[in-house]
Amino acid sequence: MQEAFKTGVVRREDIFVTTKLWNTNHRPERVKPAFEASRRRLHLDYVDCYLIHTPFAFQPGDQQDPRDEHGQVIYDSGVTLVETWQALERLVDEGQCKSIGLSDITLERLREIVAVARIMPGVVQVESHPYLPEWDLFDFCREHGIVLLAFAALGHGMDPKLLNDPVITAIAQRVHKTPAQVALAWAVQRGTAFLTTSLTRDRIQENFELSSLPEDAMQEIRDGITTKVRFNTVVETGVPGFIPRAR
Repeated sequence: MQEAFKTGVVRREDIFVTTKLWNTNHRPERVKPAFEASRRRLHLDYVDCYLIHTPFAFQPGDQQDPRDEHGQVIYDSGVTLVETWQALERLVDEGQCKSIGLSDITLERLREIVAVARIMPGVVQVESHPYLPEWDLFDFCREHGIVLLAFAALGHGMDPKLLNDPVITAIAQRVHKTPAQVALAWAVQRGTAFLTTSLTRDRIQENFELSSLPEDAMQEIRDGITTKVRFNTVVETGVPGFIPRAR
């Protein structure tokens, strides 16, 4: 990024940088040091958005994935999510963090934060796709001016494969787009932001070439897709389900 800034390819204010607070740093006294360490590694004067990675606090310390002798996660009962949120609010007050948000959170836990927040969440990042539309959470975010940022927007390539769904593939054939473009257009058109990744230049380009879907197609996706699946169980444990744990 610094090379790009120096050469004028892009300006700092033209990019939006988000990083996250990991689960072992939920105690208020650990929040600012964790944030500063991330900011230094990014070589940036400020971060555009800082997210609490999950609502689950792990045992504080240097071990990223603390486990007991039975292999179970060691959680930290000595801090609440509200206390962690208040520490993030102070980062915004100090000016090096422009906005704050939450990740991998349920509607119930989000309500807790919104009820007491001095600074409202700017972003809520959760798994969401046509197999997990999260309509109640989406509606709550929209009501409170919070951006719902969908990860695994294409189902993360896991079974059952979203891009093989007959509703998605039929719409793709009808509108002359790929199934991936249909799923991403659905995400944009209903009012969410999304995250997706690819190492292939053609697929990256394809992800930018989206077109609005007909309203009947949007309705088909809402009403015609009956598969309901969550691919990442992080909202239940705090442990990211897409990342294999080192042993």
